Amino acid sequence: MKVAPAVIALLGIALATGMLTAVLRHYAVRRRLIDVPNARSSHTVPTPRGGGLAIVGCMSVVMPMLAWSDAISWAAGWALLGSGLLIAGVGFVDDHGHVPARWRLLVHFAAAGWALWWMGGAPPATIGGHEFETGLITNLIATVYLVWVLNLYNFMDGIDGIAGVETITVCLGAAALHLLTGTSGAALLALTLAASTSGFLYWNFPPARIFMGDAGSGFLGIILGVMSLHAGWMRPDLWWAWLVLLGVFIVDATVTLLRRMLRGEKIYQAHRSHAYQHASRRLGRHLPVTAVVGVINLFWLLPIALWVGSGSLDGALGLVIAYAPLVLLAQRLGAGHP
Repeated sequence: MKVAPAVIALLGIALATGMLTAVLRHYAVRRRLIDVPNARSSHTVPTPRGGGLAIVGCMSVVMPMLAWSDAISWAAGWALLGSGLLIAGVGFVDDHGHVPARWRLLVHFAAAGWALWWMGGAPPATIGGHEFETGLITNLIATVYLVWVLNLYNFMDGIDGIAGVETITVCLGAAALHLLTGTSGAALLALTLAASTSGFLYWNFPPARIFMGDAGSGFLGIILGVMSLHAGWMRPDLWWAWLVLLGVFIVDATVTLLRRMLRGEKIYQAHRSHAYQHASRRLGRHLPVTAVVGVINLFWLLPIALWVGSGSLDGALGLVIAYAPLVLLAQRLGAGHP
């Protein structure tokens, strides 16, 4: 990877996404695509939504270019592009009106199936030194994993800047991980997603001037999920390292869901009981919470991910080490409670 041309290209991607977000903001205002605060909201000012389509648009152009230049395989490119556009499409319709949950979920599973088909199924998994080859069980687990990651991204996109900061810091960590392991093409893919998201984050940074919308959050979720499985095909321990990097969102969303289920609540109803939402209400601001997410990703999860990716730490053990304090923090903040 030539550094100077890559940096120029990444800056161009960020600029293009930022300009496209400005256009989408004007469109959202004109079409009255506005999130009006209600009892379930974490914001207090009516704000346009749908800016995440800028990320979708830029990445939809960049991913085929990466495949054409052999940075990633065409199979990976089609897995990413097809699944991402399916999710963005149903999210776009939902942002403009309403798509019943059962139909959204059907599209989610179709997108996961599309991605796995192009990748040749779930990658082999290594647990405690034992490798499990791809098969029916691992493919079912991978399908559910992709659907969960894309949905939890939607759940976690609830305060200004949090989804953008999560994506950028996870992708920077993934880029470092792939450069360490000699998979520079995957590193470039991660950097392009970080650059694209940074252009949108300029408009979404607290206080947000536009929200991502379901199209953008779902797109990011499925793309990151597919990228993590793609990494697992390169080396099994890389998938574990990716799971470590995604720890903040995975832990908060999962702990919240499980505790709401145990309380007998309807898990498909909107709520404000995620740990990050409790934290933002306690502090009265979004920025400190969003900043802490970035700090945790870079200074806690990234070193453990690099440890796992180097082969010096078992992936499952690394996941336990990384997640344990996050689970305690989520419980301490009241995740899953009103």
